[in-house]
Amino acid sequence: MSKQLRELKGVGEKTEKLFQKIGIVDTEDLLHYYPRNYDSYDEPMEISGLAEGSVAAVQASVVSGVYVNKVRNLQVVTVTAADHSGKIPVAWFNTPYLRSTLKKGSIFVFRGRVVRKQGRLELEHPEVFTPAAYEEILHSLQPIYSLTAGLSNKLIVKLIRQVLKEQPLYNEYLPEELKEKYHLADYSFAVNAIHFPLNMEELLTARRRLVFDEFLLFILAIQLLKEKTEEASNAFPMRPVWTTEQIIEKLPYKLTGAQANVWHEIERDLCGHRLMSRLVQGDVGSGKTILAFLAMVMTVENGYQSALMVPTEVLARQHYEAFLSLKEEQGIESCRPVLLTGSTTAKEKREIYAAIAAGEADIIIGTHALIQEKVVYRNLGLVITDEQHRFGVKQREALTTRGNPPHVLVMSATPIPRTLAIILYGDLDISIIDELPATRLPIKNCVVGTSYRPKAYSFIEKQVREGRQAYIICPMVEESEGLEAENVLDYTQKLRNILPADIHIAPLHGKMKAKEKNKIMEEFASGEIQVLVSTTVVEVGVNVPNATVMMVENAERFGLAQLHQLRGRVGRGNHQSYCIFMQGNQVEETSKRLEILNKSNDGFYIAGEDLKLRGPGDLFGIRQSGLLEFKLGDIYNDADVLKKASEAAGQILSLDEDISLPQHAVLREKLMSYMKDDLENLGL
Repeated sequence: MSKQLRELKGVGEKTEKLFQKIGIVDTEDLLHYYPRNYDSYDEPMEISGLAEGSVAAVQASVVSGVYVNKVRNLQVVTVTAADHSGKIPVAWFNTPYLRSTLKKGSIFVFRGRVVRKQGRLELEHPEVFTPAAYEEILHSLQPIYSLTAGLSNKLIVKLIRQVLKEQPLYNEYLPEELKEKYHLADYSFAVNAIHFPLNMEELLTARRRLVFDEFLLFILAIQLLKEKTEEASNAFPMRPVWTTEQIIEKLPYKLTGAQANVWHEIERDLCGHRLMSRLVQGDVGSGKTILAFLAMVMTVENGYQSALMVPTEVLARQHYEAFLSLKEEQGIESCRPVLLTGSTTAKEKREIYAAIAAGEADIIIGTHALIQEKVVYRNLGLVITDEQHRFGVKQREALTTRGNPPHVLVMSATPIPRTLAIILYGDLDISIIDELPATRLPIKNCVVGTSYRPKAYSFIEKQVREGRQAYIICPMVEESEGLEAENVLDYTQKLRNILPADIHIAPLHGKMKAKEKNKIMEEFASGEIQVLVSTTVVEVGVNVPNATVMMVENAERFGLAQLHQLRGRVGRGNHQSYCIFMQGNQVEETSKRLEILNKSNDGFYIAGEDLKLRGPGDLFGIRQSGLLEFKLGDIYNDADVLKKASEAAGQILSLDEDISLPQHAVLREKLMSYMKDDLENLGL
């Protein structure tokens, strides 16, 4: 049974608040706070074999006295250590207590990062073990967790060990025959081994079981949702309207063949006997938004309201302004649009709520604020969500329970291979826009090593001088121990020192408050900021036709599909656009993967190739796709597990369509706990 963190030994009010910051309120949350990586404690090396940049252990004796120097506000403790192959200086920061431990002649195992200082190698801030203590953890994998200021890795490890000791066994909820069929580990073993694996084999076995569970629960929830929506017949029957034909005629461009086909599918759905539940997948720039606008106009002309929900405020504002322009250019009298986001003032919100409830506002564009309790629709006939994978099952479900369930249209630029899309969007029909407008210039790509940086910076400067803008993407927000990768905060500072002072450079990352993020994105969209240094938060959410350069640092740390998504932020205007993938390592496999991006701008081809190339690889560390609500599962890396989980869900539901049989009682309980309030309205 789960209990509050305060009941654990060593957790006071202050620590409890720190855990709440990272979304952990009870012991169940703590056990599902999985390590972001693992540290491997290998055999000690000889000093002569140490390589710059590596993390290594050496068994050596202290051959000098202990020196303590003050450097700025740091106390630096140094000694010289030696084995039969050579000597190395060792340094620690702000650890004066080590003076009494590091006696001359004592033998220790020092484990830390090897750095080069003043032309010679040095061990920097290593852990110190007695040979016997190191022997105990030799070959083991130690978990590394994502932290927040004030929380240490040591504390999380200690508390998870405490919980596992008190509750060593967990209820198995998968039927025995499924575990056997798919060669899955016991749930109890998996929960223990994901935190404290004895070796890589144990870790992969545990991870596979937990990933299977994540996928299975998600698919079961989606299928139950599908059954519920299928029961509802079309409460909003529509007829084709002449206005949409006129809009298509008067557009300054011709719809592509793929756009025209998908529009006919949408139109047919809206006029059919069943409610529409359709996913429109298409690369960035393939023209999904105009189809959404056409569907909204058709809905309003039939006397119903239409809502468009997007993941960010900036994108909501951009869609709202684009719709106003279309309305003005085309003289569309029938539609009365409003914009509703988190930062809409309380007074404006009250007015908008009243207009929606009275049916005076019939095109409602906004963020997830659209599905909050206070919004009461008069007759909501169509809901469109942009980048569906940013909304979980809970939001999908909320959309279908506003009075009569509306038609649902989902738009996504995430290139998911069709076989996987069918599983993940099991509640939706799928349409694909697989051609780009003829006027769109293909992006020019290059994959380069870090030595190319100075050239890239001067190219960015040249583009800015021509009136353009640039994105630079880093994998991390700030420097992180043990991870060699560029981070947004240091990079912004570095770039300000390199580029001329009149070029406005700003950082953007997910740890910023929403208000701050919106302000930065708006300033970039308006051209006030010329170079945006960001994490992948820009992957969805802002349309800047003037941005012509996308430079991705440590490109090897991202999945190809995600890199393609990032690339889609440029090439949206009339100017030639460029994408520079900076490869932080020189591994041949990485070069092969990135070469696929270099050769193709087709997202679906890239996603398919990505699937073929992915081995077990680095399953931990930086998440690859961040799709949907999976903590461990990655739909590209774990495509085979996703397919098996889908098969298993089918097997369970064919036997027990509402998961009510006695043999599924524990599974049902687990599904309820997994979804919590997400499925309350499904009658489960």
